[in-house]
Amino acid sequence: MGIFARMSDIMKANINDFLDKAEDPEKMIKQMVIEMEEAVNKATTAVGSAIANQKRLEKQFNENKKSADEWQNKAIQAVNAGRDDLASQALTKKQSYMTAVNSLEPTLAEATKTAEQMKLQLTQLKAKLDEARVRQNTLIARHQAAKAKKMIAQQMSGVGGNAFANFDKFEKKIEDVEAEADAHSELAGESTSLDDEFKKLTSNSNVDSELAALKSQLGK
Repeated sequence: MGIFARMSDIMKANINDFLDKAEDPEKMIKQMVIEMEEAVNKATTAVGSAIANQKRLEKQFNENKKSADEWQNKAIQAVNAGRDDLASQALTKKQSYMTAVNSLEPTLAEATKTAEQMKLQLTQLKAKLDEARVRQNTLIARHQAAKAKKMIAQQMSGVGGNAFANFDKFEKKIEDVEAEADAHSELAGESTSLDDEFKKLTSNSNVDSELAALKSQLGK
């Protein structure tokens, strides 16, 4: 019955505690199902042995009962034939077989009870194993979804958040550089305009001088 106790321990175990302590919960779940399968296989073998023992005792019981009945009939036959001596011997034989029958009867009853209990337990264990197999797929799927959710949350709150913060810093630096560039361009533009104005003045002065010289030559 130790096999059934082991299977019961597995089924009653706090699965959440196992998963919390396990480095790889999916591997742990699969290992637990494998242990259940092994326990069911061993329990099946044990039940087979119990049934075989019960059948063997049942056969011995029936054979001894049959022999006792046969010697009872022979004793009746001898009495009818007036052979009390043969009847007495037949009854002695019958008693020896009945002794075996009486000895086997409680043993057979206990073996039958045990075999029936073990068959019922095995049926229950197989049902629990089927349930565990279904839950295995569900738990693994939930674990994978939880890992994905956790990874996304970590990216958003940890590394990912830092990355976005760094992007903001770089954007601010670029904006500062752009502002400085615009300021230098504006200053450079003002300086260029001032130079142009002086060049215009020089150009206009030269034109006026040439115009005055031309008028003088023409007597104007």
